[in-house]
Amino acid sequence: MEAVRMLKGITFRSTMEIVFDILEVAGKGSFEGQHEDVQKDGVIQTEIIDKAHLGDNQLKEYLRVLTENDLLSFDSATCKFKITQKGHRFVQLYNKMSDLLKEGQKQQI
Repeated sequence: MEAVRMLKGITFRSTMEIVFDILEVAGKGSFEGQHEDVQKDGVIQTEIIDKAHLGDNQLKEYLRVLTENDLLSFDSATCKFKITQKGHRFVQLYNKMSDLLKEGQKQQI
């Protein structure tokens, strides 16, 4: 992820970047590297903490908002978070926007 701001070597991510990171981790599930059409079985909270580089309290708030807005679902039987179709769409649009911004920056140089 690109840094939004730098302050004495500390990188700050925007809310959108954090949401993208969480959804990307959940979308990869435990089938990382497999085809998109393979059903993911989800990820546990500690895996999201590790891979999205978030603290426990910070992640809990994001997970609440993402599940309330149907970007993630929680399977209470397995205690895993799964990305929803709406979450996949967010990831696709975020990637497109990121590509457009990179393309625009290259044209300015």
